Amino acid sequence: MGEESATEPEQSEPPGDSVIATHGLTKRYRGGQLAVDGLDLTVPAASVFGFLGPNGSGKTTTIRMLMGLIEPTSGTARVLGRPMPRASRTVLPHVGALIEGPALYGFLSGRDNLLRYDAADPTADPRTRRARVAAALDRVGLTAAAGKKAKAYSLGMKQRLGLAAALLQPRRLLVLDEPTNGLDPQGMREIRSLVRELASDGTTVFLSSHLLDEIEQVCTHAAVMAQGRLITQGAVADLAAGVRGRLVVTTPDPGDAARVLKEQGAADVVVTDDRVTAEPPDRDLAEVNAALVTAGVRVRGFGVERASLEDAFVALTGEGFDVAG
Repeated sequence: MGEESATEPEQSEPPGDSVIATHGLTKRYRGGQLAVDGLDLTVPAASVFGFLGPNGSGKTTTIRMLMGLIEPTSGTARVLGRPMPRASRTVLPHVGALIEGPALYGFLSGRDNLLRYDAADPTADPRTRRARVAAALDRVGLTAAAGKKAKAYSLGMKQRLGLAAALLQPRRLLVLDEPTNGLDPQGMREIRSLVRELASDGTTVFLSSHLLDEIEQVCTHAAVMAQGRLITQGAVADLAAGVRGRLVVTTPDPGDAARVLKEQGAADVVVTDDRVTAEPPDRDLAEVNAALVTAGVRVRGFGVERASLEDAFVALTGEGFDVAG
């Protein structure tokens, strides 16, 4: 990884207010495996950007290229307005990252691991090292376990410690690869809250996940990957806007309701206790409601739920998605 060219112009801000921008980014491994295929990605400044896709879709390979850890086969990537991997020495001091889980010294305590990480950073001020380590441990909820050896940490605790390492210094960009991996529900909530807090302070957060619910809860923007290719990207609120939501009928007569909905042209009718859901028919829903009442169905609730990110993914790819992890 060499120094960046002297002819590369200085840029105080990324062009077009994009913190990450790729064009045709491609990675083909030996043997012909195409891990990332012509990726055009734009991450707006000050966003919480969800990088979404099933395991094996190319997310981690993309992140490794963005961070200068591996060379792309073709295409370009710019991070904080500078070309990667050429400008790694200029860019990386402004980036905190947790990729594929943290590399830890098992024989050292959590606190000593962070002290070692910080000492290896030539931009870190040794005079404030212990105070910054203590603050990072507190921020991820590891103060009580700071003196415990890392080899005794659970997977979730190791994830927290890796995140603390990424937070030792103020960062313009935080890159997190599956940050809630191994965490219990309470830990997931705490990490999501921390991500929101960091974003409110002006840090752009690039968060890779295969959990649709995680992206929908915390991200402002998202991109969807599948089999190494970009399916779509944009504001989270817009990704599902073009997808029709599910028609939901609440009734003590679910069997009759399902029959009438099918007669009215509804598809994918699913009955669960007193709730019937379906893809809405292409007709006035008031007529559908009237047909239910005319057939003697006691309708206690009738409406269309907003389409979710999962609905959008299925509509775009025709595939299911691992929503539970």
